[in-house]
Amino acid sequence: MKIMVREENILNVPNTLSLLRLLSFPVLLVLGILGKEWLFAILISASLITDILDGNIARYFKLQTRFGAALDNLADMGIYIMALFGIFKFKWAEIAPHAWLLYLFIAVLILSYIIGFYRFKKVPGLHLYSAVTSGYLQGFFFIVLFIYGFIPWLYYLAVGLGVIAYIEKILVLLRLDDIKSGVKGLYWLLKKEKE
Repeated sequence: MKIMVREENILNVPNTLSLLRLLSFPVLLVLGILGKEWLFAILISASLITDILDGNIARYFKLQTRFGAALDNLADMGIYIMALFGIFKFKWAEIAPHAWLLYLFIAVLILSYIIGFYRFKKVPGLHLYSAVTSGYLQGFFFIVLFIYGFIPWLYYLAVGLGVIAYIEKILVLLRLDDIKSGVKGLYWLLKKEKE
């Protein structure tokens, strides 16, 4: 019996956007080191917008691929690292009085990757609804932070929702037998387990 494996078309618009986001990582690093705050803010804002676009384009035009999900996850990690770098480099004076929540977010984020890697020997590429929503909100907060300035309630909403999203991701990772695409969240996972 011959098993047919469907070949993925990885040359598409969403994957190109993810690749561009990934390639922006070293440029952002150099801009940050050189202290070019405005250029850093423009490029990371563009990267955050492409993060919204690539997933929506992939879903709408049915261009989702396993390669694309992995590439998107890698690019997301790079942009998260650069966003945190930008906060520490350029905006720390405003964030410092509220840093406890950012530290909690970083701890939960790292813990989710450790658990995913420990359980599945790979970086967990889940795109839970809560994580996507908090990612969009965090991107909006970051753009506002660099263009307008620090807004405490938006910070607490964006970062607080991120903490909740990554706690949910940890709980999902602990329940899954393998990393699957299409997992919406803990509620849907528990509902499916009961069926």
